[in-house]
Amino acid sequence: MKYCFFYDETEHNRKINYNTITANNYYDNFTTAIVGWNEENEVKICKRYHDFETKYEERKVNGELKSTTMKQKSLQYGFASINKHTIEFYEDLLSIYSNEIIVYFSVFSKIEYVINQLFMDYHNSWLVDVDLMKYSIIKALIVYRPVKVIQAIYNNPYDFVKELHIFFEQRIEKNKMNVTLKERENNVFEQIILLLDDVQPISSLDWRYFAPFDGFNKLCNEMNLKEFSLVIDKEGNTGNTLNAARDIGIKDVKEGNSADYIGIRMADMFVGLISRLMKSLHIALINDSANEKVQKTLLGTEWFVLNNRQLNLYKKLYKIICIDNKHWYSTYAGIYSDDLVSFIALLQYMSHFENADKIRNDNYDMQPENFNLFVCE
Repeated sequence: MKYCFFYDETEHNRKINYNTITANNYYDNFTTAIVGWNEENEVKICKRYHDFETKYEERKVNGELKSTTMKQKSLQYGFASINKHTIEFYEDLLSIYSNEIIVYFSVFSKIEYVINQLFMDYHNSWLVDVDLMKYSIIKALIVYRPVKVIQAIYNNPYDFVKELHIFFEQRIEKNKMNVTLKERENNVFEQIILLLDDVQPISSLDWRYFAPFDGFNKLCNEMNLKEFSLVIDKEGNTGNTLNAARDIGIKDVKEGNSADYIGIRMADMFVGLISRLMKSLHIALINDSANEKVQKTLLGTEWFVLNNRQLNLYKKLYKIICIDNKHWYSTYAGIYSDDLVSFIALLQYMSHFENADKIRNDNYDMQPENFNLFVCE
């Protein structure tokens, strides 16, 4: 019994440079998706998706329905901001992913790829929790976006350690202006500086993303799949993604054109939807680094003003990700997994409401605080 899998990734730039990270629409996560099925079910699954594409012929660009048809603005408040003209599109899309379809996705910080290479030879010990240090460095770079550090990542990796050192020293001094809020952060930053004193500079960075395939390999082992193939959406002529899959140990793998493989198009639509939802959630929950007030950042009430059809979209997505694909490795993330945790929590939180009236009766104004407690748990 052979399984067929298809891979696609977000259209966001894989690399980091000064222009991307300072752009208003920059999102640090690199998200990938793989969908697959027992080859015995291929005909009926492909027909189901083909019928969906035919229904939305007007959304196609150059003869192909792509995830770019889903606009970030229309998901500003998650499914609550979808209007009545587009909700049927999302209902039809999610209805395709039945329990016959295996869905895997990974969410990794681009900055984490850099930090992992910097600390490749460092491991946790009773003296130092290196994973905790890496998490704190990643989060600091995502929140504060220090210009010189980002420039060093892209233009001169050898100076990256030096610029990191300078950034944390300067940040400690700035934080002393607000000890109440920043004392704990400063303690962590001081430990990071001690660790950086021992870190060797790196001469170059490897932008091949192995982690998504590492997680997928673990899923296949968990499911005890002995025979499977993987087709990767061909992007450009570098072959980096294909080589990353082979280096992890996936043998039956090749590149393909999305126009020729419905599975690639299904992976594209799925990763497009979840990455946009996570980006909107990230924007809504990220602390403003210029705001030095001691206060919680809560999700806006707009996220919870749902009708039954919008609420059911959350329930459908929760079923796809957390019930039908209940294997441990059906989702995969790195050390910095804040957005994935918030996203899964949102799906679970919304799904526990019987209907939209229950949300309203519980008081919209209380939902942000209740959700915050739920995410923390």
